[in-house]
Amino acid sequence: MSSKGKNMAKINVHGQDISLQTVAEEDYISLTDIARYKNQAHTDDLIRNWLRNRNTLEFIGIWERLNNPAFKPVEFDGFKQQAGLNSFTLTPKQWIEATAAIGIVSKAGRYGGTYAHKDIAFEFAAWVSVEFKLYLIKEFQRLKEEERKTLGWDIRRNLAKINYRIHTDAVQQHLIPPALNSRQTSQVYASEADVLNLALFGMTAGQWRAANPGKKGNMRDEADMTQLVCLSNLENLNALFIADGLPQPERLARLNRIAIHQMTLLAGDDPITLIGGGES
Repeated sequence: MSSKGKNMAKINVHGQDISLQTVAEEDYISLTDIARYKNQAHTDDLIRNWLRNRNTLEFIGIWERLNNPAFKPVEFDGFKQQAGLNSFTLTPKQWIEATAAIGIVSKAGRYGGTYAHKDIAFEFAAWVSVEFKLYLIKEFQRLKEEERKTLGWDIRRNLAKINYRIHTDAVQQHLIPPALNSRQTSQVYASEADVLNLALFGMTAGQWRAANPGKKGNMRDEADMTQLVCLSNLENLNALFIADGLPQPERLARLNRIAIHQMTLLAGDDPITLIGGGES
């Protein structure tokens, strides 16, 4: 497995910055940074001492067997037999090269150091300090939760954008006659966007801006997840209605009924007022 990392991130644990990288779509944590919590000047010595421990070797050996088809068990057994001897030493580079291990990676350069898969890094942190391990896990989980929230928002926004592209393509093909100027086509697009706005939000974009002069963006930026899901569905349906040649008033009425129905399902028992004052 390539040891090339990406998506550098950092968390602060008990005043110590800990670097994280993504390697082969997995989270790897800097053992070098964890070691600095214990001893700023001798991080490599700490990692080597941890690696030569028999319990450590058994743990990372089992981890490799579970996660690495290319792992070399014969070479691993050789290290395991030496573990505990006063003369036995083991560096991350020796471990990686001899066993084809993927759970630990050694990097050179500006962001260099020794990194390990989070499963292994947490074990090293426990060896350094049980208290530090618990704080590390807490901060790592907080970072992952923030990433999940950001990813969820991006997915919802991108879904709306993709469906809007489908929607505007349908407008261009079925509503816009040839040779219209940009002002005319802009008016057609805005009108169709407001069909969806009225169906779902009960007002046009202009009406929303007039009612919310202090807010940036638009009503779709203020929408919650259930409204964005419903909006994506409405955009697809409107594109189909346009292709079928339905006039705008009929499309608006249909979309509003569908919006009320879908929001009723998505939002449970909470009443939602839509165009015409109806409640879900």
